[in-house]
Amino acid sequence: MNTLLYQELMKETEEERAILEGNQAVNKKIYTDLTSDFVIQSEKFLKDDLIMIRKHPRYIDFPRHSHDYIEMNYVFHGKFHQKVADQPITLKQGDILLLNQYIEHELASCEENDIVINFIIHPAFFDYILSNLSTGFIQSQMLQFLMNSMFDYNHTGQFLYYPVADSERIQDIMKELLTEMMEESILSQSKIKFLMGLLILELIEQKNHSHQNIDQSEQHAFLTEVFHYIEEHYQEANLQTLAKKFNQTAYWVSKQIKTLTKQNFKDLVQEKRLLVAKNLLMYSDLSMQAIAEEVGYENISYFYRLFKQKYGNTPKAYKKQLIEQ
Repeated sequence: MNTLLYQELMKETEEERAILEGNQAVNKKIYTDLTSDFVIQSEKFLKDDLIMIRKHPRYIDFPRHSHDYIEMNYVFHGKFHQKVADQPITLKQGDILLLNQYIEHELASCEENDIVINFIIHPAFFDYILSNLSTGFIQSQMLQFLMNSMFDYNHTGQFLYYPVADSERIQDIMKELLTEMMEESILSQSKIKFLMGLLILELIEQKNHSHQNIDQSEQHAFLTEVFHYIEEHYQEANLQTLAKKFNQTAYWVSKQIKTLTKQNFKDLVQEKRLLVAKNLLMYSDLSMQAIAEEVGYENISYFYRLFKQKYGNTPKAYKKQLIEQ
């Protein structure tokens, strides 16, 4: 237990002081502009940021509500009782609960020594993780698959419970996150995003190790083989050759890829080819025609069109921008 952090978090917030002074109803104006359903709005907290950390107010029950963002509860000290989709859950010190958008829950009043931290996370933060904390085709594709299997954060009615009090790694990340929250500096938001990205990756790994069943293991093995095949043969990759590796039909392999990645085989091959093309633009003096051929496109016009769809510029304009930068 970090004593200084505990002492800071024990201090009453303005909202808690109002509750102690007799205001025993949740001040909904802090959380929403809606007058019907109690849906806590991200715009009340996030402003232009993707993530925000705040201490959960003690001394008051929170009525049934939902949020238009992803929420994470972390018990820094004590315990936390709530009902999530009518299921009673008690979080102990060090535990984490990840709540999807729009899932309803109600919260029992926290006592003085119950310190709970709420993380307000915009769904776009997961795109930030993919674009900033993964490198290379195989890693980024597998990470996207694992994040989607964590839960589909575009759908309703899901939550994930992590009893991670014994994980020193996760508790250390949490301590750093809370320190940045309390000792705000000019770089705090950048550090918080980076640390939160690492935390999400650790939680993905925890779930992957502790809850993986036979089907999931087979899915991971299948996708690893698919991604390695594309990595090594992207120039001439074709579905029939890949299907032979699995002793299956091309239709079966295609359907499996689409089910697990939400992309088809052609999309994955194009993703790898365009990634290589971008790197060749950055680090070689090859002509555009040579780059197109190097990554497997004989038709340079088609290559230009795909590249612009992916990166927002033609290859020539993209290279010019790199040089200017």
